[in-house]
Amino acid sequence: MLLPYASLFIASFLSATILPMASEGVLGVMIFQGFNPWVCLVVATAGNTFGGATNYLVGKMGNWQLLEKYFGVKESKIKSWKKYADKYGAYAALLGWLPLLGDPLIVALGFFRVSFWPVLFWMTLGKLGRYAFVVGSISYMN
Repeated sequence: MLLPYASLFIASFLSATILPMASEGVLGVMIFQGFNPWVCLVVATAGNTFGGATNYLVGKMGNWQLLEKYFGVKESKIKSWKKYADKYGAYAALLGWLPLLGDPLIVALGFFRVSFWPVLFWMTLGKLGRYAFVVGSISYMN
């Protein structure tokens, strides 16, 4: 009985990384198969949040010189991105669930050293909202 929940956690974790995973599919299958939607909601949110926290830590390990040297990103561009990080800060992590944009956003928040605990709070809230919508939609259809 624990294996499906562990699989959901892993799928949710991996979908928060650069790997192209769709944890919502795993979540949906589990709910359709009769697994507890509340437990699925908590497990998916936890896995995706841990994946997001990993992205934050990867970003925190980055430095400006590497971005310029290996990716051709100019320091002036990085400074303009920093203005957004300073302006919106941890609140931007609320959008960490967005496809394609969310993961790089969380990496950028780590890169710009936005305070971890507020980022974790807002990121968790955003991911919880997304999964709650999925669980609610599937439960309504089921």
